[in-house]
Amino acid sequence: MPDPQAPALPAVFRPTRTRVVLLTAAAAMFVVITAVALALEKLGPGERASFIFVAALFAAVLGLLARPKVVADESGVTVVNLVHSRRLAWAEILRVNLREGDPWVFLDLSDGTSLPALGIQPGIGRRQAIRDASALRALAETRGTGTDRPS
Repeated sequence: MPDPQAPALPAVFRPTRTRVVLLTAAAAMFVVITAVALALEKLGPGERASFIFVAALFAAVLGLLARPKVVADESGVTVVNLVHSRRLAWAEILRVNLREGDPWVFLDLSDGTSLPALGIQPGIGRRQAIRDASALRALAETRGTGTDRPS
């Protein structure tokens, strides 16, 4: 019998509020720096281009920080962190942890390691992160071989 806490698949977990703040800041910063570069009459074309390049670089970094997500589907979970993605089968996930003070969810894996899942983080949206962690935990327990799974 399916767990009532488990969401329908595919499910995407991401820190929505944090993402909105980061992407809004990236767009605003790019627009402001570009406008300043174009408004300053004493700048030459190379200097203006370097201003715009730096604005694009700042926006790219903020976009990278907004990238993390966790995607759960029928066959497993894809964890997308800042620069790396990792695909896991449900059987590889033993436990989903979000303890008090943790910056994000940690997945305890069958190979004895722990994988941070930055897509679920309690920074700005604490309640949402707790709901997402509970939903992912329910999925892992019903689909995988997690240690919390009933016999």
